[in-house]
Amino acid sequence: MTQRTALVTGGTGGIGTAIVRYLARQGHRVATNYRDAAKAEAWRQAMTQEGIDVFMVQGDVSDPASCESMVREVEAKLGPVEILINNAGITRDTTFHKMTYAQWMDVVNTNLNACFNVTRQVIESMRSHKWGRIVQISSINGQKGQYGQANYAAAKAGMHGFTISLAQENAKFGITVNTVSPGYVGTDMVMAVPEEVREKIVAQIPVGRLGKPEEIAHAVAFLTGEEAAWITGTNLAINGGHYMGW
Repeated sequence: MTQRTALVTGGTGGIGTAIVRYLARQGHRVATNYRDAAKAEAWRQAMTQEGIDVFMVQGDVSDPASCESMVREVEAKLGPVEILINNAGITRDTTFHKMTYAQWMDVVNTNLNACFNVTRQVIESMRSHKWGRIVQISSINGQKGQYGQANYAAAKAGMHGFTISLAQENAKFGITVNTVSPGYVGTDMVMAVPEEVREKIVAQIPVGRLGKPEEIAHAVAFLTGEEAAWITGTNLAINGGHYMGW
């Protein structure tokens, strides 16, 4: 396998950590961003104990200037970014009639506008090198919607619209662009939900359980490989059958 430089945004979260771990174990040079230095250092030390070396760079994906600085730092340390995983995301849940403008914009800026902010900094290099892999981490709720998540669902759905347009523009340059839409995965955030609520969620999943972060990471890693060169502009839904569509 050819060693590549990979940037995973939001890599210190549950799914992000699994993606970082998977790509690093494939032999890639992996970087991720952080905002809280103390938490990031604790995470880095834990990864080091696993034998995984990750380059950490400060960066706010909702800020275009911060993204430019972040990518330039990664390039200086590891080389041009060849694999980009737009994974960073937040929630600010409430029903729409109670939602503030700040709650709307916080989610849109971090989940959707970040795709522009980070991808814009790497796309020209990918085009000049005639190779690239870009994967957006969307959500089942971007496909089916979710009560109390108008902001989140809109942003996550928008990520796939971004994917299919970018895929068309860059296919002839050896760049693939795809979306992965996880269902409910057993991350710390989901496991913090009251048990009775989790049980109701699991009851709706035909497979009968929450997903594992590693299952999402496996799919992401597959889409970044040489063998996936003919897959572009697609959305891979990984949700245990919770939502089934074309």
